[in-house]
Amino acid sequence: MSSATEHDVDPTFYRSPGDAIAAPAERLAYVVAFDRTAERPDALTVVDTDPESATCGEVVGWVDLPTRGDELHHFGWNACSSAFAHAGHHTDGLQRRYLLLPGLRSSNLHVYDTHPDPRQPRLVRTVAADELAAKAGYSRPHTLHCGPDGIYLSCLGGADGRDGPGGIAVLDHDTFDVVRAWETDRGPQHLAYDAWWHLNQNTLITSEWGTPSMVESGVIPDLLLRNEYGHALHFWDLAEGRHRQRVDLGAQHQMVLELRPSHDPNATWGFVGVVVSTEDLSASVWRWFRAEGEWRAEKVITIPAEPASADQLPPALQPFGAVPPLVTDINLSVDDRFLYVSCWGTGELKQYDVSDPAHPRETGSVRLGGITGRIPHPALPNEPLSGGPQMVEVSRDGRRVYLTNSLYGAWDDQFYPDGVGAWLAKLDTDPDAGGGLTVDERFFPHGEQFRGLRAHQVRLEGGDASSDSYCYP
Repeated sequence: MSSATEHDVDPTFYRSPGDAIAAPAERLAYVVAFDRTAERPDALTVVDTDPESATCGEVVGWVDLPTRGDELHHFGWNACSSAFAHAGHHTDGLQRRYLLLPGLRSSNLHVYDTHPDPRQPRLVRTVAADELAAKAGYSRPHTLHCGPDGIYLSCLGGADGRDGPGGIAVLDHDTFDVVRAWETDRGPQHLAYDAWWHLNQNTLITSEWGTPSMVESGVIPDLLLRNEYGHALHFWDLAEGRHRQRVDLGAQHQMVLELRPSHDPNATWGFVGVVVSTEDLSASVWRWFRAEGEWRAEKVITIPAEPASADQLPPALQPFGAVPPLVTDINLSVDDRFLYVSCWGTGELKQYDVSDPAHPRETGSVRLGGITGRIPHPALPNEPLSGGPQMVEVSRDGRRVYLTNSLYGAWDDQFYPDGVGAWLAKLDTDPDAGGGLTVDERFFPHGEQFRGLRAHQVRLEGGDASSDSYCYP
């Protein structure tokens, strides 16, 4: 499908984190949005991010999916800077041009070409749920990364209605055909969520959420209080697909979600967010690292719940008299200096200096929305805001932070029962000045710009902090 000439190397493949930081800034952001009712198609939208443009902060492109009921969630590029490590698949002709959009509820995957007009992507392939099931044995595709021998697609469920185990399907880089299941020996792993790696260490890491029946109707209180959601990390041999080690964070640390490994290819550490502790409703961030020949994990950030009266809370939280932070996403800047932590429940985005990854230091905070706060955006100072900072994406140069507010349809309804709305916010920060966060008052696509759909995740033109893994320091 690629039209690049032989020996071309996509300029958005960066040999090192430093090259990525120095590259031109993004001018467009791609945002997936979904219809909770499944009555209308979900959409791939395009937002202008060029500060010199007359349409900056506006939705300038829109493509409806050909199906309904997909619930677009996480999505990503077909190729990235890891192309420099592809065994047997050189960078010649490979381009970062296709966006792959998994449907978390439908198990379909739609492939869109951003060439020749990046503002109007074109549908070029649909990988049906039955192909994913037949060739890999999985369903409910969740997160994808472009990897060493194909596109890695993490999935929550098994095929033919099986609730699990979840795992990773490998797709062909060029045709997007489902090739196989990645695992050759999964060991004790059963629950799935995210997957990422340390390429130079031949190590893949996976995290745990739950099987489809555990998540599709929202948080199930009985399962949560029995500590039955995921609470471990798994470390694998990347080349062989073999499970090597399980690291349990403790059963009370429920829902181990986003993995953010260091961008330094020689490093052996990263961060993972934990949604909630059943001991005190706090959320946490953990650092994994290798020491004395094994992988370990330690809690480095704890964010407490905030007390609230029952009449301010949705029914799911009234018995607890508090708002849990609900850390549902984290992101690590490309220079590995700043970690961003989304507290979707309290409506806060926190910024930490992690120059010393074992000892994060908070350097910034912004509040927007929140279950009880409903903090307005500066663009509409008199309008309470629903939802909260959820998916967070950081520009390659670390100066712009993008936030969307919808988590997952069933969770939205559970924690924001009066409606979550739809919005995309942009924050500015200055790494040279030691961080800090300010809201860009001019950039706030929301409401009818998303035509009644809920905005979930952002991908930036040319890559972003969570798109790429690098091969050279």
